[in-house]
Amino acid sequence: MSRSAHPAGPRYADVLPEGRSASSTAPPADLNALDPRVWARTVARGADGIVTVGGISVQRLAEEFGTPGFFLDEDDFRQRCRAWRDAFGPDADVFYAGKAFLSRAIVRWLHEEGLNLDVCSGGELATALDAGMPAERIALHGNNKSTEEITRAVEAGVGRIVVDSFQEIVRVAHIAQGLGRRQPVQIRVTVGVEAHTHEFIATAHEDQKFGLALAGGQAAEAVRRALKLDGLELIGIHSHIGSQIFDMAGFEVSARRVVQLLAEVRDEHGVELPEIDLGGGLGIAYTSDDDPREPHEIATALHDIVTRECNAAGLAVPRISVEPGRAIVGPTAFTLYEVGTVKELTGLRTYVSVDGGMSDNIRTALYDADYSVALVSRSSTAEPMLSRVVGKHCESGDIIVRDAFLPADVAPGDLLAVPATGAYCRSMASNYNHALRPPVVAVREGEARVIVRRETEEDLLRLDVG
Repeated sequence: MSRSAHPAGPRYADVLPEGRSASSTAPPADLNALDPRVWARTVARGADGIVTVGGISVQRLAEEFGTPGFFLDEDDFRQRCRAWRDAFGPDADVFYAGKAFLSRAIVRWLHEEGLNLDVCSGGELATALDAGMPAERIALHGNNKSTEEITRAVEAGVGRIVVDSFQEIVRVAHIAQGLGRRQPVQIRVTVGVEAHTHEFIATAHEDQKFGLALAGGQAAEAVRRALKLDGLELIGIHSHIGSQIFDMAGFEVSARRVVQLLAEVRDEHGVELPEIDLGGGLGIAYTSDDDPREPHEIATALHDIVTRECNAAGLAVPRISVEPGRAIVGPTAFTLYEVGTVKELTGLRTYVSVDGGMSDNIRTALYDADYSVALVSRSSTAEPMLSRVVGKHCESGDIIVRDAFLPADVAPGDLLAVPATGAYCRSMASNYNHALRPPVVAVREGEARVIVRRETEEDLLRLDVG
């Protein structure tokens, strides 16, 4: 890789990002170190300074598969599946949230590791069924499922449909009756919990599109209607309070309110619903400042909360479901980029442009998300340089990492990697500026294979019927 000389950008002492304190933007002691909380399990920097994953160097990956690309540590993914499965045990259900990232390979791994799958569109359902996930281990979500999506789900025999409105209760019942089925459903409720997260990914306050509110009695009315319809088997209540959550206090309040609803259902209808789903949204470490909970801690906390509340209400403890997506796949992948230009803005920062951008990671622009970044094609002893890693798109908001410290000698041709991009990056990728969406490459024990290929210009033109 060539490393042409360029003027060094501003150092830490020269400038701080807007709204940041010195303590939160201090450069790391060692720019070559890789925080294991942020990177996939098999990622390491060799003695030559080059980073490897699954025993394969990033240089080899770049040469064979190109950049940008998503490189996924398969062993890490499988180990995280097992950790969640084992933490919750045989008396609970773990549904991987397919919206985080889904492919046929992922479905097969989930099946092999004993996890269930949550889908929220016809395309995700088609992928799940095509890859062999048993239908009874699939849950269908969504706030506005089409008739076609519901019909396909009922025909396939999915284990549950999470209904999201009064209209959908009737719609699912009508379709199930027409097919001679009795479809298991859960009712999604909004519990009024304000998760400490971005406004657009908080999902349990009343003023948003998901679910039926406990406040005002909508949820209780939904239960009444579902219990009266022959085409439905009401198996439980579903709650989801948001995403990228570290504090378990919100789950405690949510669980308490869901159990209160179960008690009201028992008192009014003489029925004890057998299941509750407390959703997902558990956070991961995008930077060294993040401190996520381990699966066994989460499982213990949720079980204790539900058991305590049920005992107080005189209810049998229902079967618990959870829906981790990001918490499983997020840390297992990184995005590999090649540096194209390095531009110093005197007195401000240095802009490092790479060959991807908001077409492969929209989260920084959409959610103001924070990410880490590292120079991975070599080590460096240069001093830290305050940098902004940006993409190649025609948008000033095309930012991948807003504020980062990179070695001052970073140059065109270097490889940078952004960790923790396994969730909501490839799945939210776009063709903006007619960019070609990157491949996803699974790496395991010295072997790499494409599980989602890179798009080609022929793919783009094939859809353009002119």
